[in-house]
Amino acid sequence: MGDVTPASLPPILLVLGDEELLATRAVSEAVARARSVDPDVDVREYQAGSLAVGEIAEMLSPSLFGGRRVLVLRAGQDARKDLVTALLGYAKNPDPDVQLVVLHLGGAKGKAFADGLRAAGATVVPAVKLKGHRERVAFVRDEIRRLGGKCTEDAAETLIAAVGTDLRELAAACSQLVADTDGRIGADTVSRYYRGRVEVTGFTVADATMVGDVPGALEALRWALHVGVDPVPIADALADGVRTVARVASAGRGSPYQLASSLGMPAWKIERAQRQGRGWTPEGLVEAMRAAAECNAAVKGGADDRAYALERAVFSVAAARQGGGR
Repeated sequence: MGDVTPASLPPILLVLGDEELLATRAVSEAVARARSVDPDVDVREYQAGSLAVGEIAEMLSPSLFGGRRVLVLRAGQDARKDLVTALLGYAKNPDPDVQLVVLHLGGAKGKAFADGLRAAGATVVPAVKLKGHRERVAFVRDEIRRLGGKCTEDAAETLIAAVGTDLRELAAACSQLVADTDGRIGADTVSRYYRGRVEVTGFTVADATMVGDVPGALEALRWALHVGVDPVPIADALADGVRTVARVASAGRGSPYQLASSLGMPAWKIERAQRQGRGWTPEGLVEAMRAAAECNAAVKGGADDRAYALERAVFSVAAARQGGGR
């Protein structure tokens, strides 16, 4: 954060733009900087649209007890005229112990307020939605640099191809990559990381489905499709999950090590299937196998909506577990 001194904290900060992640981050950083100057800083948040002018005087007047204050005014574009007049008047001669942070979407609504703050010398932090591909590549590279890593341009391109363009998801992916690697990130690192995630994904969907965790299964499924996993291996993993539980259940009781040779399966897979098999009836497993087979046929037969076929299979298999067959 560098050396932060009271003098280096801008008395008025205008966070301008409609990208929620960047706006939220600008506020967090402003508060963190103020706390590094005064750990007991008083932080208050208000919605501009519902704030009365009378409350402003109290907020901005010097505190009886001294100490710094950060006043965060959200949705500045909704401020009423009298409030705008009062704040622009204050902005001409702000209190050095108070930092006013105004968030504004930056459109035509409330434009006079944003322009007035800027004219009064407010420090502007852009928080505009990133429009083009180049801007997103720059965002990924900056994000990884911010986290202490280094990232090549083609690595940033590969990450955007894997994760998509949502800034929150990109930021989360950057922090995950830096945490899981040595911080030097090339395109091969990204491909390897996401391929690794892809390989477990079909099984993650199957595992969650077999224990009846529908929300977990759907989340894993949507993530897999989002990063471009082919639906076929997911359908295969689901069918394999049902088949394995059915085979292990029909083999009767026994330790995974005893059953390993007779079933021709590794012990860890048998142990997992035994755990997943609790709560299943033979009828339920027959029903689940039918649902998995239908899903496989739809996905491999090039159904129009393969994602829907997979989602329906998750629901059907989980329902078979609960209902034990029709």
